Amino acid sequence: MRTAQITRRTKETEIELYLNLDGEGKISLDTGIGFMDHMLELFAFHGGFDLTIKAKGDTHVDLHHLVEDLGLSLGRALKDALGEKLGIERYADVSIPMDEALARVALDISNRPMLIYEVEHISPLMGGFDIRLLKEFFRALTTEAKITLHIDLIRGEEPHHIGEAIFKACGKAIFRATRVSERDKPPSTKGIL
Repeated sequence: MRTAQITRRTKETEIELYLNLDGEGKISLDTGIGFMDHMLELFAFHGGFDLTIKAKGDTHVDLHHLVEDLGLSLGRALKDALGEKLGIERYADVSIPMDEALARVALDISNRPMLIYEVEHISPLMGGFDIRLLKEFFRALTTEAKITLHIDLIRGEEPHHIGEAIFKACGKAIFRATRVSERDKPPSTKGIL
């Protein structure tokens, strides 16, 4: 099975994370940040993953360290669960609407970390959560997972709807890119990812 168990402990955060790419939608989240629990639930549900996260951090300072470390941990879990990436589809491109918001996520499981995050002109604060932290989450995820990830907000006004569209699209894109095909080697003309 393509699973990973990650433990991350720093002076700022403590995270226990379990990911099963071929799961049944078993989700248990307690990050200490309600908005991130909601976004990660959407990600796992629409990706068809099993995801368990128990986390805490120095949220008395702000939410930055914990949000970033959640991205690092999930990225590491994705990389570990994929192993040698034999036979995966590698690429995916998904657009998801959420009411007035429309987000597109395109990714390449390339072993080359790159984030292009085109989400502009939205109100930054929502219920005490600075939605600009989502860029830090995805930057950390791409760095650790070693994937190329493009996130484009096509349109949208309501920050909550924008977040939902992005996380749903990301989950669905990772699901599609990680599906195993009939190939028994890495999907690259180089012979390696």
